[in-house]
Amino acid sequence: MEEEGHEQERWVGYVDWRCRPALRRKHGGMLAASFVLVVEIMENLAFLSNASNLVTYLMGFMHFSPSRAATTVTNFMGTAFLLALLGGFLSDAFFTTYLIYLISALIQFLGLVLLTVQARSSSLKPPACNSLDTNKGPPCQVVSGRKAALLFSGLYLTALGVGGIKGSLPAHGAEQFDEDTVNGRKARSTFFNYFVFCLSCGALIAVTFVVWVEDNKGWQWGFGMSTITILLSIPVFLAGSTTYRNKIPTGSPLTTIAKVLISAVFNRHAAQSPSNAIVDMAASPTKTIETESRCDAEVKITCDAPSEELKFLNRAVQGQAIHKAFKCTVEEVEQVKVVIKILPIFLSTIMLNCCLAQLSTFSVEQAGTMDTRVGRLTVPPASLPVFPVTFIIILAPIYDHVIIPFTRRLTKTEMGITHLQRIGAGLVLSIVAMAVAALVETKRKRVARSSNMVDSTEPLPITFFWIALQYLFLGSADLFTLAGLLEFFFSEAPPRMRSLATSLSWASLAMGYYLSSVLVSVVNKATGRANHKPWLSGSNLNHYHLERFYWLMCVLSLINFGHFLFWTSRYRYRRAGINW
Repeated sequence: MEEEGHEQERWVGYVDWRCRPALRRKHGGMLAASFVLVVEIMENLAFLSNASNLVTYLMGFMHFSPSRAATTVTNFMGTAFLLALLGGFLSDAFFTTYLIYLISALIQFLGLVLLTVQARSSSLKPPACNSLDTNKGPPCQVVSGRKAALLFSGLYLTALGVGGIKGSLPAHGAEQFDEDTVNGRKARSTFFNYFVFCLSCGALIAVTFVVWVEDNKGWQWGFGMSTITILLSIPVFLAGSTTYRNKIPTGSPLTTIAKVLISAVFNRHAAQSPSNAIVDMAASPTKTIETESRCDAEVKITCDAPSEELKFLNRAVQGQAIHKAFKCTVEEVEQVKVVIKILPIFLSTIMLNCCLAQLSTFSVEQAGTMDTRVGRLTVPPASLPVFPVTFIIILAPIYDHVIIPFTRRLTKTEMGITHLQRIGAGLVLSIVAMAVAALVETKRKRVARSSNMVDSTEPLPITFFWIALQYLFLGSADLFTLAGLLEFFFSEAPPRMRSLATSLSWASLAMGYYLSSVLVSVVNKATGRANHKPWLSGSNLNHYHLERFYWLMCVLSLINFGHFLFWTSRYRYRRAGINW
């Protein structure tokens, strides 16, 4: 009886930071998650302080051309978000999210140290130049050789660290809540809302204060502030060590996926009689599978009989396995089914993130041609993301404390608004944002023509607050979609794959950046045929047909929303069995 009491006090499948069994009365909960939220503010501040203004540094000090600087920044950010998949995979397969965060933070710290040292030392940068005209000063020399190696080493060490953090930190915070209780699931939903809130708080400080420091005091101070911030995040994270519960890694989820798919293919001609695994299931409604962890803790997972969805995967447990290494359990088959079902939702969000990519490209260039004065203050273009992040900071608490409780009372359901409904709302807002962006661009060009300033580089007599409209719509879309995606992937994915699944949210963002670059190239190639001028080319933005590009994005987003509806109308949640 005493041993049974101790068993009830434990979080099954979780350990503390010393690899001892985690206890219900001591580990997990909102207190543990609050350390993660504070760390997220610091982590995103360190990342966006440089990413939001990096193109200025590359052009002004490394002497990159505008196109090469933009490509370098896009590759850097895309790589950082894609590497979140690596961080999530390692967290699930071999290490805890706790350890992956610490390792990743140290890697990011090392990368930022290299960038800070280079920014501070003139001998590690190309010689300063004033003009390409040698009569007015030395010609601009693009960074090369060892100096370029130092620059890219710093950038991609930082990207590796950012990826590891993005892949582990959200899952680590979400793991602190008990999903077997209604209050635990509600608290986890609140955590994801405030995770996006804290992410935006860090971004707000980055695009205002730190960007100002970089532009006015020097880049060594900007990189230095990021370096100190990520370093300080480590003791803050460690301060919560005694409160964390850490999920025990259970081996590579990719191995399980590959094994089930291969077995389903090679067993396709197997007799349609149930295997021993299914016979066992028939004899007993549930089956408890016990696995052994590296911490010698016992993990008990209960799975139901094979579902009728994606029936072709059931072949993996039918007939004789082609090799003992490919022998599958019903539980593994059901886990792979869940992964396959969430992939179309993941693909449906890439177009939204392609729209979000415009916030750091064409939207900034639009604002750069407009009057950015607010009283006596001139707002730098790199600080324009202050609009969406401020709106998210205001809206996130309202959403969690007002909108969600109201919808729960209205619908009489635990969720109130389902994850897929929330993602869908974000997709609709992105469609509206692109339509608004097209209308604003049409108005901006009309002002340029009426003022005879089409060829002028002077600011147009139109306030940049018009651009704020598309920023607000896209900021709202980001709030709904990112928080919804993080929670959806975490709650729907099998427990052994949650960190990797949560990382799909960041991978979608990376693919959205890459898709934006591809769309620009394709549009210019398609519209530049037969001696026609490409839409996105000219001596300045006033010669572009940017409004047409935005309308194209609007139409593509609308088609993508139809694709989203097709899959979500067929989706059934793993726990509740309800539709979207």
